[in-house]
Amino acid sequence: MTSFATTPTGTRIAYAIAGRPWRPALILTHSLGSDHHMWEPQVEALKEQYYIVSVDNIGHGDSDVPNGDYSLADMAAGVLAVADAEQLERFHYCGLSVGGITGLWIGVHDPERLLSLTLCNTAAKIGVPELWSERIEIARSEGMGALVDGVIARWFSADFPEREPERFALTRATLLATDPMGYSGVCAALRDADVRDDIGVITAPTLVIGGLLDQATPIEQARWLHDQIRGSRLVELDAAHLSNLDREIEFTAALDEFLTSNTP
Repeated sequence: MTSFATTPTGTRIAYAIAGRPWRPALILTHSLGSDHHMWEPQVEALKEQYYIVSVDNIGHGDSDVPNGDYSLADMAAGVLAVADAEQLERFHYCGLSVGGITGLWIGVHDPERLLSLTLCNTAAKIGVPELWSERIEIARSEGMGALVDGVIARWFSADFPEREPERFALTRATLLATDPMGYSGVCAALRDADVRDDIGVITAPTLVIGGLLDQATPIEQARWLHDQIRGSRLVELDAAHLSNLDREIEFTAALDEFLTSNTP
C-alpha cells in the first residue's frame, strides 16, 4: 500500500511501509531512475527488526513530478516530510547514489534526526556538471529510451543479467518508465550538489558502502568519505553501482550488522 507525505512546498512524496511500527525506524532512499522497489531484498530481510519506510524520491515512482530543476534540499525535504508524516523523531537512514548524497545533506543540516547514516555507492559530489547537463538535454528532448541502455550498463557487474534476469528486467523497466521531467529534475540536483566542504561536521554513526566495480561513484570516492567522516566504517563490495542488488547477500549482511550495533 502506498502512502503519501507533503513537503512544505506542496510536493507529494510517495512511500511504502513494512515491519512493526514499534521497532526502530529505517528510511531507505533509492538511486536516480529507480524507485522504492529497488530495496525489496533488504526490506524482506530486515522487516522483522525494523519499521522500514521506503521512499519514492521527488519526480520518481508515485511521487509528484514538479516542473523544472530540483535541488538537494528538495530531495532532503521529501525524506523529512515522510519522517514527519510517520512521526519518526529519529531514524536510521540508508541511501544509495543520489539517496546517499541526500543522506549527507541530512547529516549536515538535521543531525538530530539520525540514529545512523548508511551511504551506499555515493559521493559528496557525483559526476561533473557537463555529464548532468547532457543527461538533462537528452531526457527532455528524446525521452528515457535514449538513455536506458547506457545507464543500466553502469549499474551492474557483467554477469548480473544472467544471475538475476528477473531483477535486471524489472530494474530496466523502472528506469525506462521514469518520468523524463522527474529524471532530469534530479539530474539538476546532482549537477549542482557539492557537500565536500560540509561533511566534516557529521556526527551520526556512519557506514560507507562502496563498489569495487562502480563506474558512477568509484571506490576512491567511498574511501574519501570514510576518511572525512570521523568514526565511520567502510565496506568494499565486489559490486557495481547498485550494490544492494548486485551483491544482495553481502550488502544486506553489512547493513544488518551496522544497524544492530547502532540501535538503542
